[in-house]
Amino acid sequence: MKRYLNILSNINLQTIRFNFKYFPFKQAIRFPIYVAPQVHFNHLAGQVSIEGHLWPGKIKIGYGEIGIFDKQKSRSIWQVSGNVVFKGACNIGHGSKISVGDDGTLIFGDNFTITAETSLICYRKIEFGANCVLSWEILMMDTDLHTIKNSQGEVINYPKPIRVGDNVWIGCRSTILKGSTVSNDSIIAAGSLVTKPLEGTKAIFGGSPVRILKENVRWEV
Repeated sequence: MKRYLNILSNINLQTIRFNFKYFPFKQAIRFPIYVAPQVHFNHLAGQVSIEGHLWPGKIKIGYGEIGIFDKQKSRSIWQVSGNVVFKGACNIGHGSKISVGDDGTLIFGDNFTITAETSLICYRKIEFGANCVLSWEILMMDTDLHTIKNSQGEVINYPKPIRVGDNVWIGCRSTILKGSTVSNDSIIAAGSLVTKPLEGTKAIFGGSPVRILKENVRWEV
């Protein structure tokens, strides 16, 4: 009974609209994605796919509670015209902003979590492995959003993909920019700036510019 009451409590207008926009009826009626009432649909387009078995609320958008934020006034934004792929369970916390351009592909690995208030801006490709946790107020963007040209009129700042491996924890207020790669079993310290591929696993990276702070570590949820 509790399970069915939980399902019913999450079937609001946002959840209904989202699921029936992106999935065929037989999938949509199972409500694999719960969408909180505070989520604002800036652009509800593109394609969304979910890999593996479906169940109600496999993916949650705009939920959660972090004590330092007022979740009632924390509005998430969904602005998608490209592709979003969920490879498993996913929780995108309240106040998070998801922006995917026409040619962008955003891939979430299994057991993915954003705690709150994080922005993902994808114009080419951002991919997360399995078991990743992103803290609050993180900015990730694979584009500069504005075009820069050299004296010959050639574009010199095309978008570049971002890849985050398995078992990665990214600390609050970090910035991950285009061309970055974060290896498996890594920790990105709070307030770090990542602009390039990071070498090494089981390490803490931090600073601006980022560097290895400690090696041979592991983290737990």
